[in-house]
Amino acid sequence: MKHTIITVMLALIALVGHGQTTKTATIKGYSPALKDSTVAECLIDMVRVASDTVRDGHFTLTFPVEKLTECYFYLEGEGCPNFLKTIFVAPDAIVSMTGEDCLYPTWKVKSTLAEQKTANRISEYIRNAMNNMLLLDIAQAPYEKRDSAYAEMIRQTIEVLPSVPVDAVSIAELKDASHYARYNEGFPYMEQLKEVEKSVVARAPKGFEEELAYIHLLVYPLHVLQPGEEAVDAELYDMQGNTHHLTETFRDGCYVLLDFWSLGCGPCRMAEPEMREVYEQLKGKLEIVGISRDKLSAWQESDWSKKIVWKNWNDGKMGKGGIESRYCDNTAVPYYVLLSPDHHVVWKSSGYGPGMFLGMAAAINGPIQDNSKNIYLAVRKVETTDKETTVSFRYYNPNDSWFRIASGSCLTAGGGKYKLIAANGITLDSKICPTEKASAATEGILSALGYADFTLTFEPFETIPVTFDFKEGEGDRDFVIRNISLK
Repeated sequence: MKHTIITVMLALIALVGHGQTTKTATIKGYSPALKDSTVAECLIDMVRVASDTVRDGHFTLTFPVEKLTECYFYLEGEGCPNFLKTIFVAPDAIVSMTGEDCLYPTWKVKSTLAEQKTANRISEYIRNAMNNMLLLDIAQAPYEKRDSAYAEMIRQTIEVLPSVPVDAVSIAELKDASHYARYNEGFPYMEQLKEVEKSVVARAPKGFEEELAYIHLLVYPLHVLQPGEEAVDAELYDMQGNTHHLTETFRDGCYVLLDFWSLGCGPCRMAEPEMREVYEQLKGKLEIVGISRDKLSAWQESDWSKKIVWKNWNDGKMGKGGIESRYCDNTAVPYYVLLSPDHHVVWKSSGYGPGMFLGMAAAINGPIQDNSKNIYLAVRKVETTDKETTVSFRYYNPNDSWFRIASGSCLTAGGGKYKLIAANGITLDSKICPTEKASAATEGILSALGYADFTLTFEPFETIPVTFDFKEGEGDRDFVIRNISLK
């Protein structure tokens, strides 16, 4: 009897296990134009879930899904455009993609999902505009031409949306159009977009409230804070699910660096060693708040997230509104915002360049200054007399890179201009490579970082100002440090 009971229990366990088998979706594709070295990939929540190498024009991607899911598909290989194609999948769904070329966003797509019918109607309406945009992308046409073609595709998308059902596909297309309009100043079809947004909201079934709220925020955006403006609070969560507020990090005499990042962002990870070094250097002067835009579960389970030594938070919005809507001018990551000890935005920067955080640290340790035009260059000390003004600088750069200081550099204050009369530590108008090692690191990016110290002497101020500016030139790319304090 005992043997029988054990046998039955094992059978039940097997049945339970069988019932919990992960459901999957499959995307199959074929085009005779695809090279065998081409890679097909699928992303969900911007995390790769499947990959396959094309063989004889064919590829197959199978991945787990639990419900109707929006995924992004792309092909990486010779002749393929740089574009993410949205495909909706569901458990047990099989999606078929076929084409005669490498322009996969225009291929025919078939599945049993009702949403695919909506997608096909939209794709057919914008096909010519899409094709033109993709060809310009492959040809690496000037940005203006590619952007104009993309704008035309967006216009046609807005035009067709009132005639298709309101479902996950049409709402996703409206979101993409609204996102483009939000981050392209002077978008010429804004009024049409607003009318379509109203129409979609009025016809939308239940279940899309969160997506529609984000779209509304894109169409009618909140004010994005700019340098000089006072910081605003935000609610965020740590990896244990505890609630925090940004204002918790505000302390007297302490700067706060907001680091907007994502698990799939290479530059975000490249920046980590330099940020870690600066975090240790500026203990008590700098707080770093990492703000992940990843899905909460992916962020919490990531080994990379678990290694972060500063505040590691997430607002659960995945970049759709939330704190990013108040601080970030675009959706690129990494995106950095430095807040001053008096809780104002000091500077904002999209992307990472080696040396930028060491330059930030040098500025924080020096006189109060705004070096946001070139974070790698910082004023370390200022000395004024009735005969001259001497300014000590430090510039961070990879050892194999160079910078140059023009002999036409000057200081400005109170409407006056004070000429450069001498330089020490550099040769003016010449290429200068850093000679001093910036870090004790023996490998990685930090091992290749250096700095150069130099001083510039200028004509004396007629009247000692409270602040002054340093200008290396008058062009957009010239070094400028503003509001250097003499307090």
